[in-house]
Amino acid sequence: MNLNAQSTSLQNCFDLAVQHNMTIRQARSALLSGQYNLQAEKKSYLPKVDLLSSYTYLSSPLTINLQTVKDGVVNGSSSQSVNAANEVFKEITGNNLSQAAQDRIFNTSKNIIGAIYPDYNPELSKQSYFVAGLGIRQPIFLGNKLDAATNLAQSLVNTASINVNLVSKEVDFLISLQYMRILYLNTVLNNQQLIVNALEKNKNYAEELVKNQILPPYQKSWTNVVLMQANARFNSIKLDKQNAHVELNKLLGVGLDSNVVITDTLKYVTVNPVLPQGDFWTDNPIYQLAGSKISYAKTAEKISKSFALPNIFAVGNYNLYQRDLPVTIPDWFVGVELQWSLFNGQTRKRTLAARQLVDEAKLGEETAGQALQVLSKVSRNKMISLQNEVMVLDNARKEAHTTTRLITKRMENQLSSPKDVNDAVLIEEEIDKAYQAAVLGYYLALAEYFNSLGNPKQIAQFIK
Repeated sequence: MNLNAQSTSLQNCFDLAVQHNMTIRQARSALLSGQYNLQAEKKSYLPKVDLLSSYTYLSSPLTINLQTVKDGVVNGSSSQSVNAANEVFKEITGNNLSQAAQDRIFNTSKNIIGAIYPDYNPELSKQSYFVAGLGIRQPIFLGNKLDAATNLAQSLVNTASINVNLVSKEVDFLISLQYMRILYLNTVLNNQQLIVNALEKNKNYAEELVKNQILPPYQKSWTNVVLMQANARFNSIKLDKQNAHVELNKLLGVGLDSNVVITDTLKYVTVNPVLPQGDFWTDNPIYQLAGSKISYAKTAEKISKSFALPNIFAVGNYNLYQRDLPVTIPDWFVGVELQWSLFNGQTRKRTLAARQLVDEAKLGEETAGQALQVLSKVSRNKMISLQNEVMVLDNARKEAHTTTRLITKRMENQLSSPKDVNDAVLIEEEIDKAYQAAVLGYYLALAEYFNSLGNPKQIAQFIK
């Protein structure tokens, strides 16, 4: 990126950050993730259909133990034979069979049936088998767990949305600070260049006086030392400005080596921002983020309470593949399933913990609101204090400039030495730096004030 057509304004920096800042993009990604999760929770009422399959190998095939019922089957069948023969004889003769005849029929039937009765246990299925089918599970009542889960997902989306605004606000605030720092360095750099030019001119004048044997040589050496120190300070300010641009590029989300041209300087203008009205802190994302935790905590409390309620599902299964399936497993079934934890020692404690979390969130919201009120008042007091300081330093730097000009004229008339000029220039440099630092502090306090109101971009209308 190379923005070199004209000086980049603070509003241009805000616009770049909206598109490219990595922190803002990360917050938006978290919001999108929460929105997808909310959509998923809204569909939790739909039935769940699973493809179920299994391969089972038994240690031994499933069998029926017929030997345990052998006596009952043999005796029962023999008794039925006796009853049948007796009924037939009774139809023919009108009389029952004699007891001896009945005993013979019973014993004969018992011997025949006992001889043909299996003396082994038949298998119900093979030792291994494969089954596959569709399983369906439809929630009917889950003790408000689904509603609570949806509300929790919605709460997370709301929090993520507020976090996007909060991150954007903080990025805008940091950009404002960095931009004003660059304007400050531009101003100091220009002034330092004037200082270097004045000291260099003084050095050249001292050299002429030494050549004409009007001044001793050490006077020229002294002016040269002071000039070298001023050049070193000038180069240090240039490096500070380069570092400031790198940090600004990071906030903008552009390449660190991008040439974002900012040539403006920091000019002092008295600002009288409007006093905030009403509960102004409620519009600040910091306060809103603290408030969103209350909704989250209340939802968590509802979820904790829902664990004590039953869960009811409609269930069903249809076997798609049932070759060699055990005869005890049906082809399909439907039913209703009830799950109810009758005792869980953790439920009450979890509810109490969730309830305490609600109280904690309310206190956090109140603390955030109070902190924003303090920040607003403190920043305004800083502005008032720095206004007075700027006024005093402005008068002092004007006096210092006048003094330097007078001493320079006296030197030109050989009434003062180059060292006197150097001293005056250095004093003027320090006073001017203090003035520019006070101006920067004033604008930083103004930026903090607008940030406490939740609108740090408002500083752009005063930085032109």
